[in-house]
Amino acid sequence: MAERDEEFLDLEEENIELVDENGDVVNFKFLDKIEYKGKIYVLLLPAEPNDEIAEDELVIFELNVKNESLDPIEDEKLLDEIYEHYVQEAEAEDGEVS
Repeated sequence: MAERDEEFLDLEEENIELVDENGDVVNFKFLDKIEYKGKIYVLLLPAEPNDEIAEDELVIFELNVKNESLDPIEDEKLLDEIYEHYVQEAEAEDGEVS
């Protein structure tokens, strides 16, 4: 993988600014990055109050390395599957810590 791709994948250190469909900048906090069914997904939390996203709402995007973008996921079933996978991984990690 090219160094530039590695830098793009290193999201853990940063707050993330995205532009919504109205052209407004929305700030997010990085929560986690997981792999599910061969794709990488980024889980984000709102960094500040927002009229469209609840403060405790989790937002999931597909990481598109080729285009260096975070692509929205429209499929509600897939979103549920990714979230459940995240919860299972988090619980497994918590179980390993004794």
